[in-house]
Amino acid sequence: MNQLADELNALLSGTVADRLLSDMGRRMYFPKGILSQGAEASERAYRFNATIGMAYEHGQPMMLNALRKELPGLTPTEAVAYASTGGVQKLRSVWKDSLYKKNPSLAGKRISLPVVVPGLTAAVSYICDLFVEPGDTVIVPDLHWPNYRLIVEERKTAAGITYPLFSGEGYNVEALLDGVRQAGQRRGKAIIILNFPNNPTGYSLTLEEADRLAQGLLEIAQSGTDILAITDDAYFGLQYEPNLLRESMFARLTDLHPNILAVKADGPTKEDYVWGFRIGFVTFGGCGLSDEQYDALFKKLAGIIRSSVSSSSSLSQNLLLKALQDSGYDAQKEVYRATLERRYRAMKNKLSTMQLPEGLVPMPFNSGYFMSFHCQGFSAEALRKKLLDEYGIGTVSLLDRYLRVAFSSVEETDVDELCEAIAKAAASLISKG
Repeated sequence: MNQLADELNALLSGTVADRLLSDMGRRMYFPKGILSQGAEASERAYRFNATIGMAYEHGQPMMLNALRKELPGLTPTEAVAYASTGGVQKLRSVWKDSLYKKNPSLAGKRISLPVVVPGLTAAVSYICDLFVEPGDTVIVPDLHWPNYRLIVEERKTAAGITYPLFSGEGYNVEALLDGVRQAGQRRGKAIIILNFPNNPTGYSLTLEEADRLAQGLLEIAQSGTDILAITDDAYFGLQYEPNLLRESMFARLTDLHPNILAVKADGPTKEDYVWGFRIGFVTFGGCGLSDEQYDALFKKLAGIIRSSVSSSSSLSQNLLLKALQDSGYDAQKEVYRATLERRYRAMKNKLSTMQLPEGLVPMPFNSGYFMSFHCQGFSAEALRKKLLDEYGIGTVSLLDRYLRVAFSSVEETDVDELCEAIAKAAASLISKG
């Protein structure tokens, strides 16, 4: 094993992070090569910096005028230069500050500086690179983002263990905790992914459910099980009903117990309506972890980034940074959030007042971008195709039992027509038996 990896492992020795590391995670390190020498030169080379593979003129990276005229608000360095492997330092600091603002339960708790990765998919995938081994079990609800399966089962050759997402009209907290207990009994550790608001159902935990989940995980950790809690917060902040958890479970789990490591995957994709920017963040939170140990985790994650994409887009990062620092940012963001909430209300109201065919059952939803129907006694895929072919309406079928509808992408005035078309198409399928 590389000496640098050994040094990082020694720093983490005795912590839950050390016990949870995968073989890849244990071998990873950030090399002291071109990048570290370039960083040193950036600070100390006062005459010439001949380290990094960029072309400069007059102290700035070369930039085509064809691009310069389209990006008048950015310097060439902001627009076309490489970003460092961990991301633009100022953006990382601003995002960390925002985590404390958006998650009151983080007050007084030490977390790592967020690391920039190319999107939420990369965030979840890289976290799994660090901590998931072949033969591990990763616990997710039966209704989950399908990319989890691709990452966990195909990339990492681990097992995805599911539990029923709902118990009645609420989240099936006890089923999740049962899965954690079973995994702990088998391997001494458990890995869970928590995604709220949930994709595909648009469900967020109530405050009572969040309390029960945190207490249950604490009791399991106290019994000796190491827990990795990955919080996928892609749709953060989009809760539309009272008494819902409006912060990340990351805030509840960070510093909860020395046997729990919380890792937050989030980003501006949905929060800030920049889907194509491909920016995500990974933040670590563990009870008793020091800044030096957080830095060790950063260097391992930086090794994964360096060995795959090298770094994320500097252009996207600097545009996001300017947006976050804009005086109108919060007000502009609230306008779009209110638009999404009105679409949610229109969907909720229409479904509560219309006559739906028996077998087309709306599942609980209270937040996010989506809602889903449970198709009982007929094929969700057949319904999807019928809606597409005969009505010109696109939806998503899952497991041939569920139909996901993104109300986020439908104008408020079109929601009634959408619901009526879904009901009519489902009724025709049901009548044919």
